Amino acid sequence: MSPTIPTPPPEPQDSPDGYVGLPAALAEQRARERGWTTVRALPPGAIITMEYRAGRLNFEVRDGRVTRAWKG
Repeated sequence: MSPTIPTPPPEPQDSPDGYVGLPAALAEQRARERGWTTVRALPPGAIITMEYRAGRLNFEVRDGRVTRAWKG
């Protein structure tokens, strides 16, 4: 008998572009309310791993505002 691999929950149907320009704290709160399970705020130029994670939303934050947002 093979082990069953759990299916990740579907990602929220939400555009990352809608977070650009928001204050970082508001963007994180809104993302969690919309169903993102992981929200990651990063400084510009941060070195990050490139593995894709369903349900994760990444923010690049400069001077307290989201300047870029992407899934995974």
